[in-house]
Amino acid sequence: MKMSEPAEKEPVVSATCLPRWKVIQRPSHVLFGAGRIAEIGELVRELGGRRVLLVSDPGIRAVGHEDAALEALVGASLEPFVFDEVEENPTTKHINLGVEVARRCDVDFIVGLGGGSSMDCAKGINLLLTNGGRMEDYWGFNKVSRPTLASIGVPCTAGTGSESQSFALIAQEETHLKMACGDEKLRFLATILDPGLAVTVPADVRAVAGFDALAHALESHVTRSRNPWSQAFAREAWRLLVGAYPKLLDGELDLGVWSDMLLGSHLAGAAIETSMLGAGHALANPLSALYNTTHGVAVALVLPTVVRLNLPVVGDLYAELMGEADLAAFLEGLRERAGLPSSLADAGIADADLDGLTHLASEQWTLQHNPQPLSKAQIRQVYEGLS
Repeated sequence: MKMSEPAEKEPVVSATCLPRWKVIQRPSHVLFGAGRIAEIGELVRELGGRRVLLVSDPGIRAVGHEDAALEALVGASLEPFVFDEVEENPTTKHINLGVEVARRCDVDFIVGLGGGSSMDCAKGINLLLTNGGRMEDYWGFNKVSRPTLASIGVPCTAGTGSESQSFALIAQEETHLKMACGDEKLRFLATILDPGLAVTVPADVRAVAGFDALAHALESHVTRSRNPWSQAFAREAWRLLVGAYPKLLDGELDLGVWSDMLLGSHLAGAAIETSMLGAGHALANPLSALYNTTHGVAVALVLPTVVRLNLPVVGDLYAELMGEADLAAFLEGLRERAGLPSSLADAGIADADLDGLTHLASEQWTLQHNPQPLSKAQIRQVYEGLS
């Protein structure tokens, strides 16, 4: 899905007075259920793959998910090859290394297996393998001219929702500035949502990734580019996530909880596809760029303050999700239960960098979609209030 008529510039304060909107739903396979990783070989064959690059990371390899995927691929008489050097907050370095492997192995299909880092990396590798150039050449929207290889996304965490988006978020190796590269040609043709894969996620990762998924549902529900289509996904994602995430923090790791988390994350990603994100992500990304702060940690740090700033404009839309409850206070409570930092100092970020953070945040592409326009002075006030 991709919105071809974005919302008008002026803020919209009610779902009943939305501007004209249009979305396009692309056909895609979604396989949901425990154990469905065993069907990945059959799915790749169905989509025309023969020589498959599996893009993953050392953690996924360590818990055995990589071996399970390889076994299924070989069992379907396919030739799999592995690039599992992906790291958190992947950079252009990881893309270039993966492209070398893909070229050497002459692959015709790509599978992203893991968290958002692995799936974004799979998209980036696919892009440069088929279109050439550098990731910087595709920073922005609709800059991919040639077809890409068929690909599948298999999330092993409930967080980014990358498997349901046409964006790859890749950082520059030198500056760590995150580049959002979006194009319909980067969308996975199919997704396998297997909650059994998520059961092995470490406690710290599931806390961070889960908060990020909540943020996606929340921000996509109120952006200036929202529409009834994206809000339907966002509301259902929020319902699933807000019910499951506290259980996850309490150590309830049964398949029912993971099923809700994984589907909620997926639907939140689908909502982003047609409504974008807001200031929560705009103010979080510079923390990752300058300090390599984990993305979900950075989002959790700034989101409650952003909600309070947006409240006069979209309070009615927040109420659709939380009723009369104090949404910002609710998020702060979840952040505390998750053991995530509540101040810049707790996250190891110095006051001396506030000018740099403010400048980077003011240039973030998601900022223009926030329902409440924020000036540089207001952005700095947010950071100051967190220091």
